[in-house]
Amino acid sequence: MSVHDVYQSPLVERYASKHMCELFGSTHRIRTWRRLWLALAKAQKRSGLKISATQIRQLERTIDNIDFKRAARHEKRLRHDVMAHLHTWGDIAPSAKGILHLGATSAYIVDNADLIIMRDALQHIAEWLASAVDKLATFAKQHRALPTLGLTHFQPAQVTTVGKRAALWCYDFVRDLGEIEHLLDTLKFRGVKGTTGTQASFLALLNDDHQAVVKLESDVAKQFDFQQVEPITGQTYSRKVDAQVVSTLGNIAVSVHKFSNDMRLLANMKEIEEPFETSQIGSSAMAYKRNPMRCERATALARFVIALGQSALQTAAEQWFERTLDDSANKRLTVPEAFLATDASLRIVCNVSDGMVVYPKVIERRLQAELPFMATENIMMAAAAKGGDRQDLHERIRKHAHAAAARIKMEGKDNDLLDRLRNDSAFAAVDINRVVKPKAFIGRAPQQVDEFIKAHVAPIRRRYKKASGKTNELSV
Repeated sequence: MSVHDVYQSPLVERYASKHMCELFGSTHRIRTWRRLWLALAKAQKRSGLKISATQIRQLERTIDNIDFKRAARHEKRLRHDVMAHLHTWGDIAPSAKGILHLGATSAYIVDNADLIIMRDALQHIAEWLASAVDKLATFAKQHRALPTLGLTHFQPAQVTTVGKRAALWCYDFVRDLGEIEHLLDTLKFRGVKGTTGTQASFLALLNDDHQAVVKLESDVAKQFDFQQVEPITGQTYSRKVDAQVVSTLGNIAVSVHKFSNDMRLLANMKEIEEPFETSQIGSSAMAYKRNPMRCERATALARFVIALGQSALQTAAEQWFERTLDDSANKRLTVPEAFLATDASLRIVCNVSDGMVVYPKVIERRLQAELPFMATENIMMAAAAKGGDRQDLHERIRKHAHAAAARIKMEGKDNDLLDRLRNDSAFAAVDINRVVKPKAFIGRAPQQVDEFIKAHVAPIRRRYKKASGKTNELSV
């Protein structure tokens, strides 16, 4: 059967990076299972159980020899994927078959493997976040002092700068990186716990030596570079861990969505566009169009990740007593797909932020259309300083502003407020051209960008020196 005959996940086919797809692939997962079986056997040997060096060497030699067809035949018979792969390995390492999985349950294999894979995937996400932060900060620095119309309620508000707006996007990803790093710092190994988490089977193996059991668990954890082990579990680690991870990925998706939506709006305003290839087709029917398709895709992927958060939370809430199995099928979907979709959306953010096209003349034109209204307070204060009556000045400006607004809305003409004020004798002493220069209205925006980059971006750049070089190529 061809891959074209059955459904294939678009996350793997089109969107996510090769590395992230491989992390959640079957080969890596089963090899991680085998590493866990081997680590347990080594720790048990060091604990004094009768496990020979020959048995360990046979496991080491065959660890990468995974026969998925054989495993499928075993699973069809056993109806248990972990036991199927245990038998598959035992078939090619017969001398070690009897010492594999001593005292363990499937949760020792599956749960610890999931934690190992999630930790690696979180590190990968951290690198993408650091790259996004780096690229957005570079853009913010470049345009730190370029005035643009600030918008609240998607209505003209006050002047800001293109760089300051980019710093807002950047700061969202800085926050997200902090959350990912916190997860990485606090993620714990499930450990060697037994059927209901009591470690009874390992206590029996080690002749009721409690300290030997504690040492065994610590030994296995250290083989996978975990400094912390869950202090208490049922059969599984709490599914709240998965919920926390997926929720954190959902927060990243919020940042992606916000950035992408803003870019889509800016593209409509023709102020800033995402990269557009020379041969790229924006529309099959309308050849002139340059649709923001990358940011549209990122928005779609982000929405998917946000929605997955509820599923992970419900799974955590549904676990009865020491565990139920209704988590398994859900975890197989929710956790990998949340990571793959987050990976895919961050790749787009990095790609777009590394090649955003700015149109200063369009930005200036829109700003100049609204700036006269925003400048009225400054003009009034300047006229008052020259001896004018503030109340009289206020009333004149009010009437001129209303007349100019009516001209714009009713006649579709340009804003002539400044010309009206220039022709009003009450403002004759004011150099209006000097007062309404856009850079007079940007406040500390450029300095805020500089300070933000120094305090929050520079440390990230030092921690993730290689991340800024992550490839921005998108396959589709």
